[in-house]
Amino acid sequence: MKVTRVQQAQVIPLDRAERQRKPAQEGPPVEPTPLRPPPAEEPVTGLRGAVADALGFARRRLSGDYTVDQFGFDPELTDAVLLPPLRAVYRKWFRVEVTGAENLPASGGALVVSNHSGTLPWDALMTAVAVKDNRDRYLRMLGADLVFQTPLLGALARKSGQTLACNPDAEHLLRSGELVGVWPEGFKGVGKPFADRYKLQRFGRGGFVSAALRTGVPIVPCSIVGAEEIYPKIADLKPLARLLGLPYFPITPFFPLLGPLGLIPLPSKWHIHFGPPVSTEEHTAAEDDPAVVFALTDQIRETIQQTLYRMLNQRGNPFLG
Repeated sequence: MKVTRVQQAQVIPLDRAERQRKPAQEGPPVEPTPLRPPPAEEPVTGLRGAVADALGFARRRLSGDYTVDQFGFDPELTDAVLLPPLRAVYRKWFRVEVTGAENLPASGGALVVSNHSGTLPWDALMTAVAVKDNRDRYLRMLGADLVFQTPLLGALARKSGQTLACNPDAEHLLRSGELVGVWPEGFKGVGKPFADRYKLQRFGRGGFVSAALRTGVPIVPCSIVGAEEIYPKIADLKPLARLLGLPYFPITPFFPLLGPLGLIPLPSKWHIHFGPPVSTEEHTAAEDDPAVVFALTDQIRETIQQTLYRMLNQRGNPFLG
């Protein structure tokens, strides 16, 4: 039988093996190539981005993947559907100029109190756009009963963050840190004749002041110039208004003479000014004191009235600015 002899392999210690190894080539050490992260996906813009956003919005609406608060406010619907057409009117038609936006708090509750005019309440809608575009906050507007009793309009008002003009709703929103908007002149202000333009009507019983006092939030006076010229009201058909259940039925130089075309507002140049906030902290225990409530109400009204006069003196042509 043939026997194969296997020589025992020579075992070299590791440190000695390293000393015997010669470098393959002389020169500086080669730096390892760093690993590069995969390129980030660029956001889709333009028409493709708009289509993708629209499809995503429709998918969320159909699946119910969106939220509303207890008042029915739908922020996603407001941003995607309701604000864009209002913003076009705000920028291109009324060419709204805003001053004093820094007087609106960046966070926390506050009550925005404004004059009311224009036959139809475009001023409230434009103020909401001004707040959103200049402070990136939603203005939770307080509306009259008629708004929420009107089919479709009431539902849209709820979706956009409006609620009934009553103290419990106002106080709840203010305590939740919301910006709340109120127009204390009501229908007396928005429906006054053109001859009384920029003359403030009575501010009701001061309910808005009571809400601010109970919640301890500041009051921000807001003065709007430009809204009085959009529908110059020259007469009021009271019998027809009563028949239709409306506070007034306006007659303007173009409505109802031109029919639906008469409902297009005239393109006046607007200026919205937010004044310095009025603190209510020193009166927090006086929310039920009529003297304090009326005094603060008159102070806010007089501040807005004097600001309107000053803005009018500085204004040129109502339609050219």
